[in-house]
Amino acid sequence: MPRSTPFVASSLDYAFTQAPRLRLGRMLAWLALGAMIAITVIPLWIVLRTALTPSRELYSSAASIVPPSITLDNFRRVLGFVTGDAALADGGSGSEVNFSQSLLNSVIFTGVIVVGQVIFSAMAAYAFARLRFPGRRPLFALFLLSMMLPNIVLFIPNFILIKDLGWLNTYAGMVAPFCLVSAFSIFFLRQFFLSIPYELEEAARLDGASYFAIFWRIVLPISMTPIATVAILSSINAWNEFFWPFIVANGEDMQVLTVALQAFKSQTPQGAPDWTGLMAAAFLTVLPTLALLIAFGRRVVESVQFSGGK
Repeated sequence: MPRSTPFVASSLDYAFTQAPRLRLGRMLAWLALGAMIAITVIPLWIVLRTALTPSRELYSSAASIVPPSITLDNFRRVLGFVTGDAALADGGSGSEVNFSQSLLNSVIFTGVIVVGQVIFSAMAAYAFARLRFPGRRPLFALFLLSMMLPNIVLFIPNFILIKDLGWLNTYAGMVAPFCLVSAFSIFFLRQFFLSIPYELEEAARLDGASYFAIFWRIVLPISMTPIATVAILSSINAWNEFFWPFIVANGEDMQVLTVALQAFKSQTPQGAPDWTGLMAAAFLTVLPTLALLIAFGRRVVESVQFSGGK
């Protein structure tokens, strides 16, 4: 029988010694991933479990992982399908929230911000990527520096401006600081626009197309994936925004869902918050964000990786 060469023997020894290390590293990676998934999913499960638990059984079954009995009365109460007397008889606290109006306000608030940020950020990103004008690099650097500035620093001057304009408790006052441009969106789209071949735009310019025509007819159609990613990320941020709408539009008819949930928690007609109703409203509020992440989460990650590598 032929003997193994020294190279083959050393390769086999190296493979056998490295195999346990690879298996151990993979096991640790899976354990870390499982821990992160559990940290993310367990709070959502607690919210859903509380929302499905009858109000009278909440404290007696606090240590149970699953609800002792399942009911949809908490969701009906939050959506306004149950009268106040019926809610009190069912064990509720008597708190009320205009969920439909708050949902409409959140949809308008989020929709205006997403449309504004996508349009203006795409135009600004294309200008930084393709146009040559004095001060382009310092101006882009200022946009990047603005991402490091805490938002709390801008709340007071923005509030004074909105108050002087008479936009308190209006949609204009809520969306004004968000609907123009976003530094992250400009950076993200600029990185993608830089990867578009110059030949496409040069051919269009030879045919007499203006910069706006090139942007509208050529750049935007081939950039729908990163633009959709910007729209998804902007919608999630706007949907979860609390502090600014709470400051400038805390009237009951102008409350977004996050502010309405805080007001619902603060109501204690029976001496304690309506936790089951609050969790039902919170779960309904989280559903749009979960749907977006489930449907487009992979596309968002791929787009961020692609643009970040350019």
